Amino acid sequence: MKILLATFWITPHVGGVWNYMQQLKEKLESFGHEVDLLGYGEGHNYVHIINENRRIEKDKLIPLRTAKLLEKSYSSKHVDPVVKYYELLRYFYELGVRNLGLEKYDLIHTQDVFSTVCINRIKSNTTALVATLHGCVAHELKHYVTHIHKTPTSNLACVYFDKLEFEGATYAEITIVANEWLKNTLTSEFHVPAEQLKVYHYGYDTKSFLKRMDEKTAIQRPTDKKVIIYTGRLSEFKGVHHLLGALSQLKKSRNDWVCWIVGDGPMQEELINQSKVLGLENDVFFFGRRDDIPYLLSISDIFVLPTLMENQPLSVIEAQISGKAVIASDVGGVPEIIEHGITGVLSPAGDEQMLTMHINYLLENEPYMKNLGFNAQKWGLEHWSPDKAVQKVLGVYENAIFKKRNK
Repeated sequence: MKILLATFWITPHVGGVWNYMQQLKEKLESFGHEVDLLGYGEGHNYVHIINENRRIEKDKLIPLRTAKLLEKSYSSKHVDPVVKYYELLRYFYELGVRNLGLEKYDLIHTQDVFSTVCINRIKSNTTALVATLHGCVAHELKHYVTHIHKTPTSNLACVYFDKLEFEGATYAEITIVANEWLKNTLTSEFHVPAEQLKVYHYGYDTKSFLKRMDEKTAIQRPTDKKVIIYTGRLSEFKGVHHLLGALSQLKKSRNDWVCWIVGDGPMQEELINQSKVLGLENDVFFFGRRDDIPYLLSISDIFVLPTLMENQPLSVIEAQISGKAVIASDVGGVPEIIEHGITGVLSPAGDEQMLTMHINYLLENEPYMKNLGFNAQKWGLEHWSPDKAVQKVLGVYENAIFKKRNK
C-alpha cells in the first residue's frame, strides 16, 4: 500500500504524535508498504511532505494582497479571533495539501481532528481515510478560549470546537483512540457513534529506546542526591507549575534531591521565573529540548508527570520502559496505564500537597521506589510491543479499505 500519515500540527515537534508517526512509518515500511509523512512546517509557514523534503510555502500559495482580503473576509464570517486563527490555518493547510497531491495514496491516516476534516474535503473519493485521535482537541481549545483568551464570543468558539471534534471523529472510515477514557468522552460528550471507534493502545520501539539509554552524554547525576525528572512540553496543561509548587514544599523538609525539567514550550520563561521566586534555582534545572531523554531517564530516580489534561502520555511510556518509579496525575487515560501502588503512583491533578507527599514517600522508601520501577518496566516491555500494535493498525487499514469500496 501507499500510505500517507498526516497531521495538522507543526512537524517535527517534541511530543507523542510525531514520535508515533515516525515509529509507525518505520514499522509499516518493514512490512513492505510505502509511507510518507505530512504536516505543517515551522511557524505554519508551509505544508510539507517531511521525508521527501517537499514543501509548499504559504506566501507562494496566495499573494499578499489576496491573503489580506481573505483574512478580512474571515473576520466577518468568524468573529471570535481564535476561530478566525484556526479557520485561516485550515484554509492554507487544505491549499498546501492539495498542491502536494493526494492521488497516489491508497490510504491516508490522519492524526488529529483538523487534518481529518481538511483532508476528507480534498482527497479522492476512492481513497480510504483512517483517523487516530491522540487527545480531545475540543477540551484543550475550549479551556483556552474560556480561561486564557476569553472574549465576548468565546461561547461561539466553544460551539465551533465541539462541532470540529464530532466531525474529526466521524469523517474517517474508522477512528482509532488509545483508551476507554477518550472513547467514552467522544461517545458521551460529543455523541460519536461507538461503532465508529476502535480502542488500540500505542506501540513503542522498546528495543531502540533501551539501546539509547546506554548512549551516554555529558550530563552526570549528582553523587549525593536523588534525581526527580519531568520530560515534555512546558505548557499550562502539563502542570509543571504545580510540580514546582510541590518541590518548594518538599525543600522545607529535605534537600537530598534535584529536579531536571527537560523540554521547551510557551511557559518556559514563566516557569524559570517561578523557580527563582520559590528559591529553587539551585535545586531545579531547566535542560530545554534535548535528544538524550533515554539516557537522562536512565540516570534518574523518579519520573513525575503533573499534567492537568492527558490522553496516553508518551513520557510515561518512556519512563516505564526505562524502569523508573512514576508519579502521574489521575486524569484522562493515565489510570489505564498505571496500577496505583504497583506500577506507579496516581496523584490528584493540581493537588500540590499530595504531590509533595508522594515524592517524599518515594525518597524516604527507596526499596518501594525501586520496586515500582521494576514492575513498571516489566509491564511496559510487554504492553507496548510495537509489533502487536502495528498489526492492529494494519487490520484497521484493511477494514477501512473494504468499507470504502463497499459504500
